[in-house]
Amino acid sequence: MRILMLSWEYPPYVVGGLGKHVAELLPALTQQDVELHLVTPLCEGGAGTQHLGALTVHRVSVPHPCRMTFDAIQGTNQLLKQAADDLIASGMHFDLIHNHDWLTSFAARDLKQTHRLALITTIHATERGRGRGHLGNDNAERINQAEWWLCYDAWRVIVCADYMAGQVCDYFGKPRDNIDIIPNGVDPTPFRQWDGVDLTAFRARYAEPDQKLVFHVGRMVHEKGVEVLIRSVPEVIREVPHTRVVIAGKGPELPYLERLVNDLDLSSHVQLLGFVSDEDRNRLYHVADCAVFPSLYEPFGIVALEAMAAKTPVVVSAVGGLREVVQHAETGITVYPNDAHSCAWGISHTLQHPDWAQQRVRNAIQRVNTTYSWHTIAAQTREVYERVAKERRRAIW
Repeated sequence: MRILMLSWEYPPYVVGGLGKHVAELLPALTQQDVELHLVTPLCEGGAGTQHLGALTVHRVSVPHPCRMTFDAIQGTNQLLKQAADDLIASGMHFDLIHNHDWLTSFAARDLKQTHRLALITTIHATERGRGRGHLGNDNAERINQAEWWLCYDAWRVIVCADYMAGQVCDYFGKPRDNIDIIPNGVDPTPFRQWDGVDLTAFRARYAEPDQKLVFHVGRMVHEKGVEVLIRSVPEVIREVPHTRVVIAGKGPELPYLERLVNDLDLSSHVQLLGFVSDEDRNRLYHVADCAVFPSLYEPFGIVALEAMAAKTPVVVSAVGGLREVVQHAETGITVYPNDAHSCAWGISHTLQHPDWAQQRVRNAIQRVNTTYSWHTIAAQTREVYERVAKERRRAIW
């Protein structure tokens, strides 16, 4: 089976969960006897054409690498389509197209019509969802319209959680029986390399030996709820005085969050690191007593899976896909979204009851190794491919 795939992100260009998902799904799919040709814009290095076994990456040069205005994105899509057209013109046959999100949807939809190929799309997030049901400006309206057309043209839609399936039904009118729920996954291997390693000196960079260490990592944007975490800290330190909160990540909200820490006089308890390497992120998971993700909107929440894979107790807001990934009091603690008091309770409870927290960690790692393994997810994705390819062969276009 040969698949033409389109994605805006692929290593070394990874911005968020979409890029991580594609980077880890594709190698797992090749283990399922799937040949993949990924067409993606050349944004941050990498060879123009890269052969990785049954995966070939075609990075397309664009005039303004990954410029994120709507018109520039449409222009880039024209170049992506031309690159895919050239592959097909060379005699390459594809069983179907698999597209990821709206950013490459214009090319995907055109390729579907030009070559009469069935189109599957994975919807990782929605613009209306980010606005918690609202579209705040013309750009958001245009993105929402692109998402609507993508879902309309897709033979089937893949989403990562039941929550997202509901959004696709409600926002775009896609029938529920045209939607497949296949979760995101996580590879625990990078985290396991630190098992049994003495990280005392590394931990000392961020906290004293008698301090509890609370960790958050993510993009510094409003929907990640970092402000809620910071506002919860005064209550946490009243309950657990020797607590240090370390926040990693970059984004447009970072200057505001730095000011908030100063305004609340929390500089001795909260450290904003900015960007950290994957290696340091993984080590921080290992030395942390608790990882916290108080998102306001989260289609899935792959960072929670990473923490679970690293055997770190998790506290998450009960929102979106997070409440499906983390089962309250079984694999983690869930708290009310946008509620600093509830967030503080979840953190304090986790820090004050380490035995209970470790039982949840044991349950979480079992779930990581089964439901959220990339082998399982790739097998489920191939099943969708086979079903759609079979239906397409029977259909009259």
